[in-house]
Parts: sequence; structure tokens; C-alpha cells
Amino acid sequence: MQGRAVPVTRIMTQDNLPPPGAPDIEIARAATMKSILPLAEERLGIPPEALVPYGHHKAKLSLDYISSLKGKPKGKLVLVTAVTPTPAGEGKTTTSVGLNDGLNKIGVNSMVCLREPSLGPCFGMKGGAAGGGRAQVIPMEDINLHFNGDFHAITSAHALLSAMLDNHLQWGNELDIDPRRISWRRVVDMNDRALRNINVGLGGPTHGVPRETGFDITVASEIMAIFCLATDIADLQKRIGDIIVGRKRDKTPVTARDLGADGAMAVLLKDALQPNLVQSIEHNPAFIHGGPFANIAHGCNSVMATQTALALSDVVVTEAGFGADLGAEKFLDIKCRQSGLRPDAVVLVCTVRAMKMQGGIPKNDLAAPNASAVESGCVNLKRHISNLKKFGITPVVALNHFVKDTDEEVAVVGRICEEQGVRMAVSKHWEKGGEGATDLASSVMAQLDKGSPEVELLYPDDMPLVTKIETVAKELYGAADISISATAGRNLKEFEQLGFGHVPVCIAKTQYSFSSDPTLSGAPEGHTLEVREARLSAGAGFVVAVCGDLMTMPGLPRKPSALNIGLDEEGQIVGLA
Repeated sequence: MQGRAVPVTRIMTQDNLPPPGAPDIEIARAATMKSILPLAEERLGIPPEALVPYGHHKAKLSLDYISSLKGKPKGKLVLVTAVTPTPAGEGKTTTSVGLNDGLNKIGVNSMVCLREPSLGPCFGMKGGAAGGGRAQVIPMEDINLHFNGDFHAITSAHALLSAMLDNHLQWGNELDIDPRRISWRRVVDMNDRALRNINVGLGGPTHGVPRETGFDITVASEIMAIFCLATDIADLQKRIGDIIVGRKRDKTPVTARDLGADGAMAVLLKDALQPNLVQSIEHNPAFIHGGPFANIAHGCNSVMATQTALALSDVVVTEAGFGADLGAEKFLDIKCRQSGLRPDAVVLVCTVRAMKMQGGIPKNDLAAPNASAVESGCVNLKRHISNLKKFGITPVVALNHFVKDTDEEVAVVGRICEEQGVRMAVSKHWEKGGEGATDLASSVMAQLDKGSPEVELLYPDDMPLVTKIETVAKELYGAADISISATAGRNLKEFEQLGFGHVPVCIAKTQYSFSSDPTLSGAPEGHTLEVREARLSAGAGFVVAVCGDLMTMPGLPRKPSALNIGLDEEGQIVGLA
């Protein structure tokens, strides 16, 4: 692949960093950041006046400048996805950052597009989500905590619609909305199981109309999905107006536009819609924008950030959340279907540790060498490779290397990849940064040089919604059948009658298994995918099928990460992993 090369003198290493194995926050804090305005001009050709600085090291890119990029040549798009997640960790974000650093290290003009972390997982179980080791985006604390306020803007826009809906009921209900058929819930960017189901409007006539509702986490909000699928501010407001909040007593839909809320909601989101520009530890540019979960929503960063990056660089690395059965499938069947984007190459991340867990080894026993368990667990890797091939894609497997991996264990994964007809590259970006990812970068470039794949979406638009769900379940999850609750079945038929039968489906299920049962590891077959609820996201342009016991408002674990986070005597944040 020919492109605009980046001079090696631009790629900076930071030898003053703590050794590998030090807490991520210490490594990130020790990194020397470059001022974002000169970095953007030097590396991307963005003039300072096109950026809105948020301090010295973060900035938003103006919508006017983004509009000026239309018609520019587009770079190549590389999607990073992964095997099924395990508590051992796969490092998809870390690999995305490391791959981008590696590409720049070998002279490719590349940038990375990532999702913004949610406060829920940061204070819950997962901790931070800005990469790890020497493959991080910085400033790490800012990115993980509030960042530039995008999630708060989304939460506020969502809350405004909720308030205007209940206010409409209070002041006469001119639209004749049936309070029993309101589908619009509230959101907050925190794991709080106590808010899953609530009553509002209690306390008498002056306090509103009593009704049942509940909270989802902000990353499950339809506004988050819209935010990440919109192509510009006009498209954003149009999609917001299309949100269906409930039904009238004659069962016809009520939209945000009917309530007159779409204009004010767009105003709250106007600044947030500008993509956020930061840098990696090695000073390579990164867009971090939007953050829908992949097990609840479609798991991809914003279309605007991705398209803008493609106009600014020769190669763009982006990620899709959780395993390829969730993130990659939704990236292809939702984001690509709606935006016209197509990946030119796909990287499938796995680890020796994850393969051991998929092979039945408990987390506490992963340190012991066990090539046999790795081979058994690679049934999961093979299923993901096979699934991607159903889209016409032959992935590059990135073995995210851990320092205790043995040569024998690594060789097992390499042999299986060879048998599957895919490239495998061992990547040591966590330990060595971009230098440790040059083999992976070269493998990706070799894949790009072969030409872009003819990507085939899994199902056509005109397929019935139930059949779309069944297709995903059988083709990708290995299910023998699907089971749809009576309520979900009625809702799916209603959505088709309302004219939404052509939209893709977004299956909300556990990330820990191909099935809807998180305890079924490996590559289970013959199971039944249980669909208990169906939700219409008319503005986002898809139907959500909620499966199994998945909750769209997670809860905190018994010992949440928040217990470890605080400030030291110097006011520095500690405990943010």
C-alpha cells in the first residue's frame, strides 16, 4: 500500500517511563505529553483555529473544519476486534493503541479511533479503558473520568426528553399519550441496580402523573447510539426527532419531535458532537469519541470521528467492543450498513491466557504453562475466525503477548492460525509500546496490500426482524434455535407494522459467551438464544433484542473498583487501573 509516510524523527520513545508491570496510571502520568495544537498541525495538518482546546493536551475538532474535509481522499480502515472476553483480559483497546503506534513506527501515517470510557465500568469492575502498559492514550485520568463532558451532554439531553415527556402529561396531555405505553426510560452514567425499576410522579397532583419507569446506563441510551451514527448536526437532530418515546391511546407512536424536544436536545449535544483529539504515549494522534457498549448497544466509536480520521491519515485503526460476535458483527451490520464504511482489514485479538480460560483453566491457575489447555480453548478463536470469514473477511490474528507466555503455548496458537489460513503476529506493545507492535503492523500492511475484501453483510434489509435475529444466532452464535417471549414477539410484529422491518437488529446479550448463558465457554453449539424483550430505536435505526438475563443497567460487584480509587496527600488520583 502506498501512502504518505511519516518521518521516523516524528516518532518519539519515552525511556523515562516506569518499567512494564507498573500501574497504568503511573506509566501514563510519567509520560511527557506534547501540546495538542502544534501536534495536530504537525501530524495531521490541522490549523490551530480548527481546534477547540480543553487545556493543553485535549481538543475538539470543529464541525466547520470537518465539513471542509468532504471530498478528500480516504485512507484504509482497520477494525480491531477480539475473541470472547474472559476475566484474564484480551487487551483490545491496548492492542488498537499499540498497533497504531507500531504503524507509525514503521513509517505509516496512521491514527486510532476509540470509544470513550463509561464511568460505570471505571468505578465498577473493569477499571479504566485507555489502553495499558506502554500502549495507552493520554491524559489517562481525564479520558477515564468525565473527559470533555460528552457523556454528561448525552445524559442531559436524554434527561431533557424525559422531563419534557412527563411535563406534557402534567399539563393536560394534548397528544393523548398513554402513560402505560411509555417506552422512554431515564439514564445515568453509573452502575446502579436500585434504579432499574422505579415509580415517578408520586406525592400528589403537583408532582406529576404517577407511572412506572426505570433507568438504563448512559451508554445504553438511544441518544448515545444516535450520537455515534450521525453524520453531521442536521442528521443528529433529525434522528433525535425520530425517537419514539411511547404510544398514544390509539396506539400510534409519539416522537421527540411531537414533544418539541428535538431542537433543545440538539443544542445540548452540539459541542459534544465535535470529535475529541488526544495522543498516545508515543505522541501519535487519537480520536476518542462516543461510547456505546457492545453487549447492550452497537459498541463502536462515532461515524464522524472515523470518517474524519480517514480524511486525515492513510490508515485508521478503530475498535469494536467485546468479542467479534458482538462488536464486529454490529460494526458491520449496523455501523457499516448505515454509514457506507467498510473495513479494509480486520485484526482479531487473542491471548494465551484467554485461550487457557476458554479451555477450562481457572483464572488463579493461568500462570502455570499449559499448552494442552491453550489448544482446547482455541476452539473459541476458530469460531471467531470462521464467523469473520462469513462476512468475506480473513482476519489477522494479533496474539497480545503476556510476559509469562511460553514459546510452546504461543506456537500452539500460531499452528492453529496457520491451519485456519490466517496470519498471526505476536505483539508486545504492552511491554514495549510501538516497537513491540511492528511485526503486527507489518502483517496488517501486508494484508492491506492484498486489497480490500468484498465485505458481505450477514443479512439483507428486507429480511423479517425475527429471521434476522435467528440468522445471527445460528450463523454466529452456534445456536440451534431462538426462543422469543410473547411480549417480544408482539413488539417485533408491531415494529414491522410501523415501517421498521428493514432496520438491522442489535442483539443485547452477555459478552462472556456465544450463547445467552455466560457460563457456556469455548464455542457452544445447539443452545437456544432466549429473547425476552424487544426495543425499537427508531432514531438510531435499529431494533434491540434483549437476551437472557442481560441488564441494560449494570450493578456494581461486591467489591467495586471505586473502593480502590482516591486521592493521595498530593492530590493525585490513585487506584485508577
